[in-house]
Amino acid sequence: MDVMVVGSGGREHALIRALTNSPQVEKIYALPGNGGIAELAECVSISATDFEAIESFALDQGIGFVVVAPDDPLVMGLVDRLEAAGIPCFGPNQKAALIEGSKSFAKDLMHRHNIPTAASRVFSDESAALEYLEGRERFPVVIKADGLALGKGVVIANDRAEATEAVHSMMSGGKFGASGRTVVVEEFLEGPEVSLLAFTDGTTVVPMVSAMDHKRAFDADAGPNTGGMGVVAPNPYYTDAIAAKVQKTILEPTVRAMASEGRPFRGCLYFGLMLTDAGPQVIEYNCRFGDPEAQAVLPLLKSDLFEVMVACRQGTLDQTPVEFSAETCCCVVMASGGYPLDYQVGQAITIDALPENVTLYHAGTRLGPGGLETSGGRVLGVSATAPTLAEAVATAYRGVDQIDFSESHYRSDIGRSALGALSE
Repeated sequence: MDVMVVGSGGREHALIRALTNSPQVEKIYALPGNGGIAELAECVSISATDFEAIESFALDQGIGFVVVAPDDPLVMGLVDRLEAAGIPCFGPNQKAALIEGSKSFAKDLMHRHNIPTAASRVFSDESAALEYLEGRERFPVVIKADGLALGKGVVIANDRAEATEAVHSMMSGGKFGASGRTVVVEEFLEGPEVSLLAFTDGTTVVPMVSAMDHKRAFDADAGPNTGGMGVVAPNPYYTDAIAAKVQKTILEPTVRAMASEGRPFRGCLYFGLMLTDAGPQVIEYNCRFGDPEAQAVLPLLKSDLFEVMVACRQGTLDQTPVEFSAETCCCVVMASGGYPLDYQVGQAITIDALPENVTLYHAGTRLGPGGLETSGGRVLGVSATAPTLAEAVATAYRGVDQIDFSESHYRSDIGRSALGALSE
């Protein structure tokens, strides 16, 4: 059948590349897609949030299945609209997507169902939040905008002054618009961080390969938070013993909790975890594939992604094989200079011969008059698979060396901490 993927970034490129391997997929449309996706799918210039145009296009083209990939259209209810029009979708409906759309809802859900997470307080009144911080003795503290903020709505405040500034900028400063009018103030957790994606049909939950994301803009985890500057998979800190515990104390309880509250989650559920001395705890949930985690996890998927997605929608995931390669993957993100703050677009991109086992995932690219050029903050994900993590990291960086655009910026230490863990 013909499949439509909604979105335009590296995550969508990774999904489309995996879907092309399915014999059941005839043609893929990407709305709106990007310069790299255009090599695999027909890109259609329709915004991911233009619901009326998306529905009309899907009906006109006789689309058999839609993958809604980004957070905004999921939280806004695109799956609900398309399903009501008789178009099957992969992705949670609006009620279930609230698990990412509102951090306060997610925290309340975890507290109600005894899912391990940091202690927290929710504030919709700025003066109350500032009063709470004034009486607080322990820092650092984590300040989170309640709604969607492109992965940048989290501040780790090292002292009261930083916490006060974060609250002010979000709640009355308009830094994240309506998303920051309510904030969550929570305890700072310490330990190795793990990104874990999982398929779920609302009852069964099947984890994918674990990953280690690198959120900060610069080497040694310095600089502001970004949407992600690189990732490796699997995460060496995520042992089989920890995985078994997470399955029982976090993954399965979360899926049961959502179902019990009339919000069964069907799609990809992202678990941001911290492996603390007290055990694994949830930092955050996302209602979709992580970006760039998808660019490191999906290259390791051996099963038919389309079959798995259909099983998630139909409730037959327990009867569907989900297998991953034993190899490793490293994805290095190449960004525009200045990202995540101010940056320029329209820079010409040149790509020389890439090493074997390197795949480029386009995030912020477009086809301009002179060829491929930059169109966003995160431009390319350079992913390499190999039998060992050291080989994957080295190969990914050899790939980076073959790519050039003005003021390109990337971290030079993706995978370094993971390699350190393996050598311990």
